[in-house]
Amino acid sequence: MSRTSVQSPGGRGDRPVYDRDSVLEVAVAVFNERGYDGTGMEELARRLGLSKSSIYHHVSGKGELLELAVGRALDALFSVLDEADGADGAGAQGTTATVRLERVVHRSVEVLVTELPYVTLLLRVRGNSVVERRALERRREFDHRVAELVARAASEGGVRADLDPHLAARLLFGTVNSLIEWYRPEGGLPATALADAVTAVLFDGMRGRPGR
Repeated sequence: MSRTSVQSPGGRGDRPVYDRDSVLEVAVAVFNERGYDGTGMEELARRLGLSKSSIYHHVSGKGELLELAVGRALDALFSVLDEADGADGAGAQGTTATVRLERVVHRSVEVLVTELPYVTLLLRVRGNSVVERRALERRREFDHRVAELVARAASEGGVRADLDPHLAARLLFGTVNSLIEWYRPEGGLPATALADAVTAVLFDGMRGRPGR
């Protein structure tokens, strides 16, 4: 966390000094713990060890904190799709729709691990505010783009063509998103190993192969 301590005026001891990113980090932890709707600025101030006016020096309120948090998660996830589209546009060898779909799933798992608190908060958004509704709209756009990629992969024979692409996309990312319920970085499982395992199960299945 980007935080330092300085001597407060009048010799009252050390007072934590935050920048906006570290205020956001603490706020996201509290939102995930107590729920966004159940968290007031008073609780954030208490957890930060600051006055409410000090928080307002960094942000306009908890709505802006939510917007920054879910925006960070969504930007990271959309960058995964943009990487896949870029590979397609470059005409790189091996970048079939199926390969790109696997990469999107693999990289999305890595993003979830890297941005775990922020993605967790995003997945708990229910549309109770303007900020939340905008986030849900972007999530639907993400799902639509994944479904389009699934359809292209099916048309080239890389994945099953008898499943509705939107259903398949939801099944894929339902699995990815479920990681927030049990994955803990301190457990020692590296992000790449987790992404490899999820991708293998989703695209190769769990059935044992003869001779292995």
